[in-house]
Amino acid sequence: MSGGKVVAGAAEAVADIADGARLAVGGFGLSGIPDTLITALAEGDATGLEVYSNNCGVDGHGLGVLLAAGRISRVTASYVGENKEFARQCLAGELEVELTPQGTLSERLRAGGVGVPAFYTPAGVGTPIADGGLPWRYAVDGSVAVASPPKETREFDGVEYVLEKAINADFALVHAALGDTEGNLVFHKTAMNFNPLAAMAGRITIAEVERLVEPGQIDPEQVHLPGVFVQRVVHSGAQDKRIEKRTVRASEEGGQ
Repeated sequence: MSGGKVVAGAAEAVADIADGARLAVGGFGLSGIPDTLITALAEGDATGLEVYSNNCGVDGHGLGVLLAAGRISRVTASYVGENKEFARQCLAGELEVELTPQGTLSERLRAGGVGVPAFYTPAGVGTPIADGGLPWRYAVDGSVAVASPPKETREFDGVEYVLEKAINADFALVHAALGDTEGNLVFHKTAMNFNPLAAMAGRITIAEVERLVEPGQIDPEQVHLPGVFVQRVVHSGAQDKRIEKRTVRASEEGGQ
């Protein structure tokens, strides 16, 4: 299927992502991550990438592929606990990391998409998030080379709030279960958490879709993200769904 915003393949779709590009990447854990687009980007040579995402994948999967290749210079995320290489690079001073509350991250992405330059939130007031001093980059000797600056705070109706700036990315990479050739997208369950918001924040949004249909085949009331936010569509087809953590119950015999 062709026409509309459909691009022939993932490599073509990400070909103009250059060194130092700012990327908003969808997904929640390993749910709804744009694997096809990340793989295509990893096969190119763009480096020094600045990433905005809920997390940074796991070792050898998702954004972890770009991280292991040394292609990411900075990450803004709300959770980074499942990637050993991420921890190593962070502590070695090879990677700059801005940790932000999860709700704040989602609203920063949404704000970028709707044209709101900044907003006030109570999340982080009275902590290094607002006061500054949160380590962003470590030196080789373990000292803090770059720390977060203090942010503006203001009181409304007796409650203190901190000012957070919107995120505007050069590109957004997202994964949808269903999409049409004009970029209208439907996300599956947990993939709804960050994919629509990441897509809104990108100046150029590239969506990989498992099932591609013609315009009019998706009920307008079922569209999660309208095509106005999407510039390129790649038909990825169905993909294997990895499980981030597998827990099994001990058998009655005491084994696994």
